[in-house]
Amino acid sequence: MIESVLIRNHASLRVKITVKALVSAGIVVLAVLLPQLVHLAAGASGGVAWLPMYLPVLLGGCLLGWQWGLGVGILSPVISFAVTALAGNPMPAAGRLPYMMAELAVFAVVSGLFSAKIMQNGWMAFPAVLLAQVAGRLFFLLLAAVFQGVSSLSAAAVWSQICTGLLGMVLQTVVVPFLVMGVRLLLREKK
Repeated sequence: MIESVLIRNHASLRVKITVKALVSAGIVVLAVLLPQLVHLAAGASGGVAWLPMYLPVLLGGCLLGWQWGLGVGILSPVISFAVTALAGNPMPAAGRLPYMMAELAVFAVVSGLFSAKIMQNGWMAFPAVLLAQVAGRLFFLLLAAVFQGVSSLSAAAVWSQICTGLLGMVLQTVVVPFLVMGVRLLLREKK
């Protein structure tokens, strides 16, 4: 979506990179802070139930497209881990970090593939988010099944996490598209 606006406004490559980098940085910051707020409000289990890091990553994919979204999807859990490890309580846990990086990368790429279509039709944000969630969660389950012999995560444990996070996923399936459509309206008004 943002790419469409930058192209429409004949932005230079330098401006495009600057705008996308700033938006990406803001989304990564949100992806680090939102889980902290959820953990404060809902306790340690709140992250597994509400999946707060997923919301900004889905938003990033829809707004930035798949390439910049991929960066947001990979960097969000890495930066969260680094920042929270300094405080002595790394989130996500080290054993979960590679899985979360892969899962969120899929979330961002799939939702990002819809970015231009969303700019044309805001309702496309719904299939973008839903397909990204399904693809990301299935990829997470597949990775756990493939690596369960050498990892602390089994496919059964991942399936349990997926079931626990269903309410959070449903909420994001509604909230993220409406946020994206709101941003779309703001971007379309600035012609």
